[in-house]
Amino acid sequence: QLVESGGGLVQAGGSLNLSCTISGLLYNIYAMAWFRQAPGKEREFVASINWNGETTLYGDSVKDRATISRDDAKKAAYLQMNNLNPGDTAVYYCAKHQGGTASGRPEDYNLWGQGTPVTVSS
Repeated sequence: QLVESGGGLVQAGGSLNLSCTISGLLYNIYAMAWFRQAPGKEREFVASINWNGETTLYGDSVKDRATISRDDAKKAAYLQMNNLNPGDTAVYYCAKHQGGTASGRPEDYNLWGQGTPVTVSS
């Protein structure tokens, strides 16, 4: 089970910090990722981190503004984003990869959280 937290209302130019905790699995052998979905749009890749944290990938729309990290002791993954704009408004989802390799493809992930909404006001 994946549980996200940290969403809410943020002013443009601000930052967000999302957390994802996983239970019931050997967390440290899997890659993790964040995706987001805005109203009326397809799910979009945000960031991914491989099983040992040494490789990270970012979507083009958040590159240079986002940082994904993980804490295996806490069985958690995190997403930090700066300089938010209204285009970042979406429901943000945490996902567990089928294996240990970072990836931006939703079909590579077999466990998803319920999502946490983020609204960026102008």
